[in-house]
Amino acid sequence: MAVRIRLRRMGAKKAPFYRVVVADSRCPRNGRFIEEIGYYNPTTEPKTVKIDEEKALKWVKNGAQPSDTVKKLFEVAGVSEKLAK
Repeated sequence: MAVRIRLRRMGAKKAPFYRVVVADSRCPRNGRFIEEIGYYNPTTEPKTVKIDEEKALKWVKNGAQPSDTVKKLFEVAGVSEKLAK
């Protein structure tokens, strides 16, 4: 099973809100997921990023691959520094 860490779109039309989830790569974007590890809100000023570092590190160490967007969010939240160790 190929596991990805990716965004799940929530919110209303033209008012997106994203949850950072761990999901099987074969499942659809807003489909079934394994665990929620954070959220991202681009509509606030400044943009809000909240990620549970402990859960993110656990999943990456177990082989989950973050998407390109989630990698950038990890950098903003400061999780990527701990992944490099």
